[in-house]
Amino acid sequence: MPKDYGLSIWGMDNFKIDGDFVVVNYKSTPSLLTITKDIRDRGYRGPILLRFSHLIKKQVDLLFNEFKRASSEFNYSGKFRAVFPLKVNQYPNFVNEITELSKEYNYGLEAGSKAELIIAMAKTPLGAPITVNGFKDKEMISLCFIAAKSGHDITVTIEGLNELETIIEVFREFKEKFSDLVTPNIGMRIRMHSSGVGAWAKSGGYSSKFGLTSTELLEACDMLDRVGLIDRFSMIHFHIGSQMEEIGPLKKALREAGNIYADLKNRGASGLSSINIGGGLAVEYSQTKRSENRNYSIVEFANDVIYLMQEISKNKGVKEPDIFTESGRFIAANHTVLIAPVLELFSQEYHEKSLRLKSKNPPLIEELYELYTTIDKKCAREYLHDAIDHLDSLLTLFDLGYIDLEDRSNTEILVNLIIKKSISLLVKDNSDELVRLQNKIQEKYLVNFSIFQSMPDFWGLGQEFPIMPISNLSKEATQAASIWDITCDSDGEIAYSAKSPLKLHDIDVQKEEYFLAFFLTGAYQEVLGMKHNLFTHPTEAVIKFNKDGDYYIDSILEAQNLVDILDDLDYDIGEIDKRLKSIIEDSKLINSEQKEILLGKLYLYLSENSYLKTIQANKV
Repeated sequence: MPKDYGLSIWGMDNFKIDGDFVVVNYKSTPSLLTITKDIRDRGYRGPILLRFSHLIKKQVDLLFNEFKRASSEFNYSGKFRAVFPLKVNQYPNFVNEITELSKEYNYGLEAGSKAELIIAMAKTPLGAPITVNGFKDKEMISLCFIAAKSGHDITVTIEGLNELETIIEVFREFKEKFSDLVTPNIGMRIRMHSSGVGAWAKSGGYSSKFGLTSTELLEACDMLDRVGLIDRFSMIHFHIGSQMEEIGPLKKALREAGNIYADLKNRGASGLSSINIGGGLAVEYSQTKRSENRNYSIVEFANDVIYLMQEISKNKGVKEPDIFTESGRFIAANHTVLIAPVLELFSQEYHEKSLRLKSKNPPLIEELYELYTTIDKKCAREYLHDAIDHLDSLLTLFDLGYIDLEDRSNTEILVNLIIKKSISLLVKDNSDELVRLQNKIQEKYLVNFSIFQSMPDFWGLGQEFPIMPISNLSKEATQAASIWDITCDSDGEIAYSAKSPLKLHDIDVQKEEYFLAFFLTGAYQEVLGMKHNLFTHPTEAVIKFNKDGDYYIDSILEAQNLVDILDDLDYDIGEIDKRLKSIIEDSKLINSEQKEILLGKLYLYLSENSYLKTIQANKV
């Protein structure tokens, strides 16, 4: 892995390394460590999710400006419009920011459920678009009619002919009650022959979950024509998958959708004016050049969309369509950074002071001690081999009963000390052998967070996220690192990978705080996070910058406390409180003074969150 932890690959110039620290590459360039300590000095512990408002604005600006540039270069007559899909991040601190920061573009929201539709109706400025996707019932479609009557520019995308029948039914009911009825725009999602690649490719293709076949598209147009609603059919929609890593499949899908649009226009769909290309604009998560997953830029993406739509429209003799996108990952992913403290390095339990050497030790342990005390750069590789060989031999002797537990303890300590010394001495030796040894011998970093809560796509899909320390960056990182979270699940681990080798520092966390940052977690991870072991959404802080360029903490929302977590699971909090109190008060083993102390501590702990409470390390 590069010394900058791949920041130049995935960072988009949002962060940079300044000496020892990762700093925000904006305005006064505060370090992530400074921001983290500022929040911790206010009494907050555990993982902290930093939400940077300016990074939301940056991505919205980039999306709209690139399509504006491409439209100007190609002299494209259609408009560019966009909506943010709420399924990507429904948290209010994000939604409030994106709707406020994007007003100049009339950026809208996309909803896929009734609850999301209510958010969209409440938060989307009038005049900005709302699109409604996913399966719908009569109640949800009625909400769309209410939104339209309220002045919203809303498009209901039908996924099947039965939904269109329901739209017609609701239309007739509302028409009886409102002489000046405003009907929502109607979109049709097309079942594409084209599909994407990667984990989300099944969003496209004939076997995809959503969309109308060509036969159903024609039938839907006939149905709308018969009831006088053909003029409300304004959009066709397609989506070939989230995180489109390659541009080729998108080009194929654009040609397919463009020809469907033109043919429908020529068949009499006079109101049809837009193509919604869905989401999928990819984010680069890789920390190494050899594992980069995106093969195009936002510039190429915008150019291809505009050029192909213009080419097809010209060839088919139809008006160039307005272009809609629903790219949520591209907008949201990079605005959050999860900062989590390292609680423990597991090899640090092996200290020289912990040795229990006897006056007479087994010969192999005597040899190990000599290796440890005499190792230098010249002999480091040889001594490392010897130590690993002795470890296997001594553990076999223990299994056979020839050495005792103290001997085994001395073996483990000495071998670990030799390994750490030799890797430090050979750190600049990038031989295949050393890489293989590091694959076998990793330092385990226990980190105060939950993978299941904060990075569920890593657990479920193997999605990698950029990880790096936020301090000590001028020093060589020598430890091949595996990361363990604090859940009691063996899947709560980010194992060391030879493909993307993570190296961290050999830090004594009893003397110095050491924080890891997990980047690009702003898309999907928050809303998909699982309450495994009842660890909830971490404390979040919204970070903004004033006119002078200095950062300030706009708001802090602490992670749920234990009582709120149990309440969410429908436990009877009153009954639990009463039961816990009675157990202490009725105990004959506790005197009255002790009962008061215990009850005080109990209620204090109930008001805290589930993450581990670490105290600030003593600096030496």
